[in-house]
Amino acid sequence: MEDFCIPDYIFNPNSVGDSGGDDRQPQDPSCPVVVFINSKSGGQLGGDLLQTYRNLLNRCQVFDLGEEPPDKVLHRLYLNLERFKYNGDPVAIKIYNSLRLIVAGGDGTAGWLLGVVSDLKLTRPPPIATVPLGTGNNLPFSFGWGKKNPGTDNDSVRSFLHQVMNATEMKIDSWHIVMRIKAPKEGGVCEPIAPLELPHSLHAFHRVSNTDSLNKVGYHTYRGGFWNYFSMGMDAQVSYAFHSERKLYPEKFKKQIANQNAYLKLGCTQGWFCASLMHDSSKNIAKLAKVKIMKKPGQQWEDLSIPVSIRSIVCLNLPSFSGGLNPWGTLSPRASQDRKIMPAYVDDGLVEIVGFRNAWHGLTLLSSRGHGTRLAQAHRIRFEFHKGVAEETYMRIDGEPWKQPLPRNRETVVVEIAHLGQVSMLSAPNHPSKSVNEEPSTPSTLSQMQPDYDSDEYEEKRKFGAASTFKFPEDIDITQLS
Repeated sequence: MEDFCIPDYIFNPNSVGDSGGDDRQPQDPSCPVVVFINSKSGGQLGGDLLQTYRNLLNRCQVFDLGEEPPDKVLHRLYLNLERFKYNGDPVAIKIYNSLRLIVAGGDGTAGWLLGVVSDLKLTRPPPIATVPLGTGNNLPFSFGWGKKNPGTDNDSVRSFLHQVMNATEMKIDSWHIVMRIKAPKEGGVCEPIAPLELPHSLHAFHRVSNTDSLNKVGYHTYRGGFWNYFSMGMDAQVSYAFHSERKLYPEKFKKQIANQNAYLKLGCTQGWFCASLMHDSSKNIAKLAKVKIMKKPGQQWEDLSIPVSIRSIVCLNLPSFSGGLNPWGTLSPRASQDRKIMPAYVDDGLVEIVGFRNAWHGLTLLSSRGHGTRLAQAHRIRFEFHKGVAEETYMRIDGEPWKQPLPRNRETVVVEIAHLGQVSMLSAPNHPSKSVNEEPSTPSTLSQMQPDYDSDEYEEKRKFGAASTFKFPEDIDITQLS
């Protein structure tokens, strides 16, 4: 374990550094790691995993997210590293250049840490490995870490640490989301409603400062970000029901298999399998919102045509949704060329937009050729909600759902998604995510294309600055993170 251990003095702001004259061990880790664990995730697994890591590594480098948020930990750590580097400490220099982060929890927990690292704006951001402890575990699965809860014994943790040492660093896009709500003029209300808590990735909907350039006169503005997906419609409604049920009866949701079974049952009771009978057509996406896309930076906005039967829309960045399913599917080279729709890459500055009619449509993803209705690939997406027949809709960001009221009078709700920057992930072998930097290869399975939809040519990889808008509220209840 000496390859992974960080000396205690690195975490001590009052330390003078490595003088070389004491018996601190180890002094020169080849793969230094800092571990963040959501001890409330995975039932008892989170707490067991925390204890195992603390037994194998120095306790000072293993943190319980229920006790201390990652932004405070990393700010303190990097201030210390900078001070020791300035004094010429060789161990601090090596740790700064080779540090890797491990986060154990659900997708919400992983997204929290990704946002914190983005906020640091480091010249060398540490790459992140994810341990699946949640229900869906889409982020870990996307990068080869699996979707099943891991073992918590010494051998399992040792094995995972060595996988982290040998993992490949990979860039992924981050996406900025802005919600603008027109201020009511006559006492009307069109404010977000909290189901349990509002999505952490949207800053709990704290209003943007009056000096922020994103503000518009007469609007309330909120913002945040995501790495995996934004979805709206029937799938988000089922997720909302699941989170509400888990809040009311937490004792029923302590095991991953129980959570997945509960999710399936709620999909039935919410009418997702019989949507044509139980789901009001007024809530179909085409009737709820006008959707516009910008295919490349600087181009004009254009309307996105959405079939009237689509009840759920997903804006997807990673090839994993609902526990490892890929809504975009795999394209054949011929189909890509003929239809001008490109394979999905995690670092190309484009998000894939996919629609679903019902749960039966979603089950096609279980087949090798399965995919949803491919609508477009875009650099920016805008949803415009005006006064209509529905009072609310359901939205979800990286597994965190909420109920969004829709305009009743003259108010307008606008949700806009745009590419912002990139973060570094660690990937294990045989991961499903694809990079634009990889050599092209022939897909093992070919998917049929939807004939009615088109998108522009693939855009060369572009680099953007790190995010500065993913601050996580310090007063969150850790038990509500997935």
